[in-house]
Amino acid sequence: MATNDNNDLLPAYLAVGEDALKREAVIARLKARLAKLGDMAFNSDEFDGETAEGADIAAACNTMPFASPVRLVYVRNVDKLKKADAEELIAYLKAPSDTTVLACEGEKLAKNTRLYKALATVGPKAVIDCAPPKSWELPKRVRAMATGHGIVLTEGAASALVELVGENTVHLDNELKKIALARSGSDAVSEREVRALVARTSEVKPWDFTAAFAERNLGKCLALMDQMDSVSPHVLIAFCATRLRELMAAQSMARRGNPRGLAKALGAPDWRVKNHGAWARNYRPDELRRALASSRDAEQAMKSGADADEVFYRWLVETLRR
Repeated sequence: MATNDNNDLLPAYLAVGEDALKREAVIARLKARLAKLGDMAFNSDEFDGETAEGADIAAACNTMPFASPVRLVYVRNVDKLKKADAEELIAYLKAPSDTTVLACEGEKLAKNTRLYKALATVGPKAVIDCAPPKSWELPKRVRAMATGHGIVLTEGAASALVELVGENTVHLDNELKKIALARSGSDAVSEREVRALVARTSEVKPWDFTAAFAERNLGKCLALMDQMDSVSPHVLIAFCATRLRELMAAQSMARRGNPRGLAKALGAPDWRVKNHGAWARNYRPDELRRALASSRDAEQAMKSGADADEVFYRWLVETLRR
């Protein structure tokens, strides 16, 4: 790549991670940058890794640009290329064209794969990590995204939007656009407005249920159960039993005067146990022991042919009743 404008461009990039909005932004920025160098209408090709053949992608990469110093070859879903097609790209990357930028994008591409390694060796900035924020960080991210649409969300509104839509950042951004179009005024969007404007498209996750369980909030648990069509009571009681053991460990660490040692004791990251201390105070030690023992009895009853939904419901009510 001969000009000063593009001599710092790498011959290939990989935007990889589950944050779809971030991946889109990375590709959009790259396209905008290349558009300043020449007419991309004649100098770009797009492929989908689910259906594309590696030989065709390599051929496009080796095509000379027209009336531009550089051309773009964009491959979405690069992680879904068949092995033989990925090998074609690996071979190309051994001697890439100096007039082409190969932009690869995918949700998951393991670091130990040959294609990931080939893309990473192109340069230290070739791989752009698009990992999603942690679930507990997402409402804050949503509030930041909302400002880009000219609206402000309350903390409750942001949390409600994540609850209703899920963790896909593209879907969340689309809903923010709709909210911005549906309202006027500069007041912050409330949780009530979000629930009135946004339809639920995301099923409740088991860990949302176990958080309500740890809070000892029976009403919330029952409401969440109505939104968990694909999760069986066998799975839920196993999750609850695990949470009970974690709360017992939290109480034990608190009695030893080392509540901050819980993450290390459980082999978990700090963020995953940040609420465990407060949750553990919702139960007496004898209540946790009794609940864990009765969960074993309930699970055995389910396996013995009793109505699993009824058994779990009775166990839940008995456990959370104060």
